Formats: sequence, structure tokens, C-alpha cells
Amino acid sequence: MAPIIEFSGTALTGPDQERAGLWAVDGRLTFRRPAVVPDAVLDGWVLPGFVDAHCHIGLGPGGAVDDDTAYAQAMTDRDAGTLLVRDAGAASDTRWLQRSPEAPRIIRAGRHIARTGRYLRNFAVEVEPEGLVEAVRKQARSGDGWVKLVGDWIDRDAGDLAPSFPASAVRDAVSAAHDEGARVTAHCFAEDTLDDVLDAGIDCIEHATGLLPRHIPRLVEQHVSIVPTLINIATFPDIAAQAEPKFPRYAAHMRALWEGRNERILEAHEAGVQVFAGTDAGSVIRHGRIADEILALHAAGLPAAAALDAACWGARRWLGAEGLAEGASADVVLCTEDPREVPGTIRDLRGIVLRGRVVRLGIN
Repeated sequence: MAPIIEFSGTALTGPDQERAGLWAVDGRLTFRRPAVVPDAVLDGWVLPGFVDAHCHIGLGPGGAVDDDTAYAQAMTDRDAGTLLVRDAGAASDTRWLQRSPEAPRIIRAGRHIARTGRYLRNFAVEVEPEGLVEAVRKQARSGDGWVKLVGDWIDRDAGDLAPSFPASAVRDAVSAAHDEGARVTAHCFAEDTLDDVLDAGIDCIEHATGLLPRHIPRLVEQHVSIVPTLINIATFPDIAAQAEPKFPRYAAHMRALWEGRNERILEAHEAGVQVFAGTDAGSVIRHGRIADEILALHAAGLPAAAALDAACWGARRWLGAEGLAEGASADVVLCTEDPREVPGTIRDLRGIVLRGRVVRLGIN
């Protein structure tokens, strides 16, 4: 049985909502004082466990990883305060991790679906346009309500980014996923790719570096979320430098996308687009960097409370997960200071509680 924990500090039940008097009893949160003395008293500013909305547990630079590596990735994310992961494509099956009481909660999307020869080797199910709908249906049925498409990648013949699939194939694929009860997200770097996926009725866009003013009203109207993965986009200058000798047009494009990254995200946020935090950990980016992504969103111009919301209350609502509510699972993090006033405090968490059990304490 999980211990009874009293949280003696301030519980942040929303970006601008505070409440005192929170306990964990039998692994569940309650605002009603229990009749018995708690087993532990934890002080600090209490938030729902962080959400990494673009994470690849079970994926490494070469594709699928073994179970020990996947477990280590999950523990690294958990110990940074990520207690809910929206998997954005993994080459290995991580359903076994969903049964582990020690691991963060994982909402799986199955494997990436990419055009043949147009993505990182060993990462994705690779198909031609005529096979896209069937691949989408298969991944929709094997995941937890999400499908991940690779919307664009470098076309070596063109020497630049180009859509992976014809617009008509993307429309049919999104429709098929919706028929299966799944939402669709897509890796999108380039500008024109965004037009195609918005026309198709996409639910979410990863990276969205090609965001232009014409896209923003459509994102708002169609309720399409974006997950910018800013700490991954920070690698674009290095990618451009490596590509420059063979693909100078592509290199220049990647630099331009990088240069406008913060302005695009701030414009989208201010217009009312839902922006969520995702690290893209699992290939180039190491796990456990959710704090870096939240702070990158803040550095891009989002107010501290909005940047937190992108990985906290708002992100949980978007994914249908519980926050700090009566009867919710006791999945929380504790900060030394109010993170809305001192954002950097999230780098040095005072404590982490998952399923009503303390998994890290006194980190700072």
C-alpha cells in the first residue's frame, strides 16, 4: 500500500490557481485531511508531473534499443520530473514499460510511418503512397490513440526539404486514422508541408519550423496543436554545416528555419494556438531534458506560466490525463520556489512522487 503523504506547501492546480491542503492516500490525491498521521510530509510548490509530448523511449540513434536501455531512458525522464510521456514514434515495443509501476506513464504512437528511403534508417515503417493508409490503420490499432507520420524530409534529388507523400495520400491517411479512433501528428520542418497536413485535417504538428502567418489562423480554427521541440531545433545549424558541401540549398533552408524559430512560436501562442513541450529525446537529444524545453519556450517569449502549462496542466488536459484533482493519481513534482516567478527552479526539483510513492527526494 502506498504511504500517506502530506504536501504542506502550495498546490498549483492551474497556471493561476493555488490551493493549500493536499494529501496522497493510497496513491490518490485528496484535498480532504486524512484521519491518520501521514507517513511523510513534503514541503514545496506542488505541480502535476511534467508531460513530455514528444519523446522516444525505446529508440536510439540506430533504431530500436534493448529493454535495459529503454528502461534506463524511462528512468532518466522520470527522475527529471517527466511523469507522462506522449511517445512520438519508437522502433521497439514499449508496452511492457506501461506495466511497470516505476516508469512514467506512456501514451504510445507505435512506429513512425515514412516514405521509403526518406527518413533515418531503422526508425520507421517505410511505405510508398499506395501503402500509407494500410500502414496508418495498423499503427493506429497497435498504439494508444496516436499515429505519427513523417511529413517531410530531405529529397536528395531536389537538394532540399520536400513533402514525403502526395497531399491526396495524406488526406486519405488522416481520414483512415480518424476512422480507427486515433489522432494524427506529423513531423514537419518545411513551409509547404504544413499546408498539406492542415488540408488533410491533422490533429497536431511536430516541430512546425515552417510556420508562416498564413498557417496561424488555420491552426486556431482547426484546433491543431504544435509541439516545437526547441532543444532539437537548436541542432539545425550543425545539421546545416554538415550538409553544406553536398546540399547547400537544404543547408540554407535549415538555417533560415532555425533563425525564425522563436518568433514563429511566440506568434502562434499569442494567437491562441495550443503549444506543448516536447524534447524529441531518443536519437540526437538525450533523455531527461524536459526542464530545458520548458525554459526554451519561456526564452522564446512565452510567459513562465504559459511555458509551464505547455508541460503541465494544459498538456495533461490535451492528452486526457489527470492533474491536481480529487481522486487523481498522485503523480506530482515539488519545486523549492514558485516556478511561475522563478522558472529555473524546475531544474532542481525538491521531490518527485509517482503513483503515490516518493521516487526522488531532496534532489536540491
